[in-house]
Amino acid sequence: MKPIVAVVGRPNVGKSTFFNRIAGRRISIVEDTPGVTRDRIYADVSWLDNEFVMIDTGGIEPASTDVILSQMRDQAQVAIDTADVIVFMVDGRVDYTSADEEIAMMLRRAKKPIILAVNKIDNSDVPDTIYDFYNLGLGEPIPISSVNALNIGDLLDVIVDHFKDIEEVEEDDDIIKVALIGKPNAGKSSLVNSFVGENRVIVSDVAGTTRDAIDTPFERHGNKFTLIDTAGLRRKSRVNENIERYSVLRALAAIERSDVCVVVIDATVGVTEQDKKVAGYAHEAGRGIIVAVNKWDLVEKDNYTYKEFEKLVREELAFMTYAPIMFVSALTKQRLDKLLEMVMHVSNQRALRVSTGLLNDIINEAIMLNQPPSDKGKRLKIYYMTQSSVKPPTFVTFVNDRELAHFSYMRYLENQIRKNFVFEGTPIVMKVRQKNSTMFD
Repeated sequence: MKPIVAVVGRPNVGKSTFFNRIAGRRISIVEDTPGVTRDRIYADVSWLDNEFVMIDTGGIEPASTDVILSQMRDQAQVAIDTADVIVFMVDGRVDYTSADEEIAMMLRRAKKPIILAVNKIDNSDVPDTIYDFYNLGLGEPIPISSVNALNIGDLLDVIVDHFKDIEEVEEDDDIIKVALIGKPNAGKSSLVNSFVGENRVIVSDVAGTTRDAIDTPFERHGNKFTLIDTAGLRRKSRVNENIERYSVLRALAAIERSDVCVVVIDATVGVTEQDKKVAGYAHEAGRGIIVAVNKWDLVEKDNYTYKEFEKLVREELAFMTYAPIMFVSALTKQRLDKLLEMVMHVSNQRALRVSTGLLNDIINEAIMLNQPPSDKGKRLKIYYMTQSSVKPPTFVTFVNDRELAHFSYMRYLENQIRKNFVFEGTPIVMKVRQKNSTMFD
């Protein structure tokens, strides 16, 4: 699992500007108004061959009773609890405040590596006032400018240096890690309890009861599983909800740790925008995916209900047609054994490897059936394809000109691979390299 770095601090100290600078693109909304960033934003980041996840948080107002500000404090606390390294950002143009002191006290309780970044030092002349920040008791302050990129590299060096102290948890390859993800009240916790045969997770009809990702190991027919139940994902527009609204990070962390994600959809509600969003997280992470339509026992049915609902799910989740759809009930345990069998099948499919010789027989036949595209008289030539890795299955195609390898044609080749080898329940990664490049360019 990639290390997680949380950027925290009070409002308007420049966290989002810093985050966008590191992420390499404008992700967080940046305005010169306190409290603009209200939801944690995350990005995959790389520095000196170190890959990690960076989290941008809403500003912390420790003493505020304002609903939005207090929830921003809650979501920042979630980031702190989940992070491996914390960057505490302060404004170097003003003296540190009582709010900075309270945040520093909160961070010290976390007992995690904390880096003090003094932002808005926009030239090399570091003011003497920066040394006042030693009083926060968090070690040496690092002067930076998010706007001018001053000392950003030095700060990143310090961040990644802490990664060597993070304990690596040894994973048992025989255990299939299954993340149950989806919006609140879809029945994720009930599914966990039905699988293990006991009430291991608190279950209620109140949306968002589950606050944390909870691991539940169990065995079935000699196969080992770990079920990761996550807090439900809420729509961002709701500002009057409690801490479950900020469960996105935990869901992302659960996806990151999992082999297979079960996207739990409430059959009585149908596919929502939030369902599509969480499914997209799992798809982008390259995890195995199964769509479980829960509460199927509550749906009034006729001869067409099953096919119509399946068609609806396919239309709404058109970006992951490879994912099997299963209709289950946590209450009656309908098809739960079949769901576990599918979890094992998808886990195996995700680890499937195809020999280069057999793969190129399929590709050559596909090329004969449908010639590669051309542009301005130059035609794409495919020399060969090889599978470079598994989990997810990743294929590298070597060509004469990567600019000619249009998305639509690469999707056609992916479909030919699926036609012959299935890869059910797993996304496929298609990479293109020019003949004179290497597989790792």
